Amino acid sequence: MAFVSRNAYLSAEERKAATVLYRALDAARSELCRRSSRCAAVARRAQPTLSAERQARVDYAEVVDAESFEPVVRVSKPSYILLAVFIGKTRLIDNLYIEPKSPGSEELVFHF
Repeated sequence: MAFVSRNAYLSAEERKAATVLYRALDAARSELCRRSSRCAAVARRAQPTLSAERQARVDYAEVVDAESFEPVVRVSKPSYILLAVFIGKTRLIDNLYIEPKSPGSEELVFHF
């Protein structure tokens, strides 16, 4: 987990809990790898990981177009998996950039 200014508001226990964001993004990435570029289950796949952390309260988990930030059903152009999660009173955000390996490709490239 990268150190950002909001992390200064977290206790040591909350900082440990905040690593759930990375694990949730990785679970969503795994789901996209299994289901090619379809996004229907991606946000749902992150939920069990987030729910397993008792200190986490999800604000949103979505896959969106990288330019418009509109939700997408399928990754056919650059997109993001977006997470916003409260740990205690602090709202943390994280994302994962996704793009097709080449135009028209079902294979995706992920950039943490």
